[in-house]
Amino acid sequence: MRKHRSLQKAHSSPLLEFGNVTVIKGDKKVLDSVSVTIYEGENIAILGPNGSGKSSFIKTITREYYPLVQDNDVTFRIWGRDQWDVFDLRPLLGIVSNELQYRFTQDMSGMDVIISGFFSSIGLFRQEVTEEMARKADEILAFLEIDHLKDRPMNEMSSGEARRFLIGRALIHDPKALVLDEPTNSLDLHARHTFQNILRKITRSGIGLILVTHNLQDIVPEISRVILMKDGMFYKNGPKTAILTDENIGLLFNVPVHIKQENGYYFATVN
Repeated sequence: MRKHRSLQKAHSSPLLEFGNVTVIKGDKKVLDSVSVTIYEGENIAILGPNGSGKSSFIKTITREYYPLVQDNDVTFRIWGRDQWDVFDLRPLLGIVSNELQYRFTQDMSGMDVIISGFFSSIGLFRQEVTEEMARKADEILAFLEIDHLKDRPMNEMSSGEARRFLIGRALIHDPKALVLDEPTNSLDLHARHTFQNILRKITRSGIGLILVTHNLQDIVPEISRVILMKDGMFYKNGPKTAILTDENIGLLFNVPVHIKQENGYYFATVN
């Protein structure tokens, strides 16, 4: 695993630029005039209730969804480019989703899952695995502290263990940013704590983190900016301390709450 990337200056160059992006699936508007700029090296969280459009936002990043072009006032760029071949994009932007985890619930070893990232495949078939690929996979196993599990089948792992292998698969090309979709779903307290420590380790390595979640406690201390999402729209966007307030979170989830901060983490209790 790469050591510390030469520290990128905050807000050095735009990683992602969306301007007035609207996406319609069927008869539903899943994204409604979304505008955001995320910078290379920035750690950011997108927080919203289930059904708010978070997964649709990720699918728009990965070019599974495309915006409605109503006029020329739509910006849809990744690293300054409007057009990407999805295979060129994957090495730059690592994606880990629950949907991906379901696809990997099979009888394949953790090591094979990580190496499959070189081929953008679900497991390995007849691909040629070089010594360099194996060495890179070993570095990632050590970095994510899962080398002792590399021979265990994915369908015999806990959810937290399997998710770390999917992160390893996403890291195989040294992406500039890692996008995580609801990463702690189904994790117990111990697995959540372990996973959060791994996320913090990743941010310290210089990889930007885009964390998409409905859970306030997923927001690790290294995240500096939070965007609140509801009904397909981004309606609050700013520094974490200014966004994570009783009023904002209460309006987001339609419930009166009290927000408490402890050791860099935020917690909500219902009033």
